[in-house]
Amino acid sequence: MSAQILDGKAFAATIRSRVAAHVDRLKDAHGLTPGLAVVVVGEDPASQVYVRSKGRQTVDCGMESFTHRLAADTPQGTLLALVKSLNDAPEVHGILVQLPLPEHIDTSLVLDAISPDKDVDGFHVSNVGRLAAGQDAMVPCTPLGCLMMLREHHGSLAGLDAVVLGRSNIVGKPMAQLLLGESCTVTIAHSRTKNLPDVVGRADILVAAVGRPRMIPGAWIKPGATVIDVGINRVPDGDRDRLVGDVDFDSAEKVAGAITPVPGGVGPMTIACLLANTLTACCRANGLRPPEGLTA
Repeated sequence: MSAQILDGKAFAATIRSRVAAHVDRLKDAHGLTPGLAVVVVGEDPASQVYVRSKGRQTVDCGMESFTHRLAADTPQGTLLALVKSLNDAPEVHGILVQLPLPEHIDTSLVLDAISPDKDVDGFHVSNVGRLAAGQDAMVPCTPLGCLMMLREHHGSLAGLDAVVLGRSNIVGKPMAQLLLGESCTVTIAHSRTKNLPDVVGRADILVAAVGRPRMIPGAWIKPGATVIDVGINRVPDGDRDRLVGDVDFDSAEKVAGAITPVPGGVGPMTIACLLANTLTACCRANGLRPPEGLTA
């Protein structure tokens, strides 16, 4: 038997369609158009491609897109002043500062300068605390996308054993909080976890986010488990590189019940959830209830 492939590209298209439909309703019923501002500092090629994709998909969903491109040597004070102006702009409901920032800029200072209610990346310490406390929060996009895929596949997650492999602030920790909120029994594993194969082997749900190519072989995985592979790693393949996940897909596919591919799994969900977060921020800013199924 082969695992069911969880097609993130197709599911992301469904999420974008639902976002666009709700944006249309917001315009018709309330005269509101969600707005997303993206700030990119410097000329990093990967960031430029990502920012263009965000802008295009934002517009395709009927939202306003505001892109601010700053030179790599932009002073930190100038960037902070721009963030403040976006915090104060009523037409902007979501703010995203593209990472990484140049070395002379304090990333934490910049991210904490974003209004928590407009922090569609979910990185502000206030949103981290709200999520941990079970309150309404802006949730980081990648973990939110993982949760949406798990809900779509399983329905209820209550009572399932979940292992999150990785403890980053961007994926691992918020993913664990989201799974706790779904009444899973959650273990966070990492590089110093003892008997790691045994820990992974008891998971009904495995979320791998360690950034090490093919670290997890199929032999570690519980038969029938759902595997969400967040890893995106470049490895040599002949005269070019190829993308692989943290899970050895070929062996894991023979054991798991369902698995996300790399590429085409979690990755496409990240921008879709950024758009969902922008919609959520707009609704909350205007005292409206965000649409069900697009939030945590």
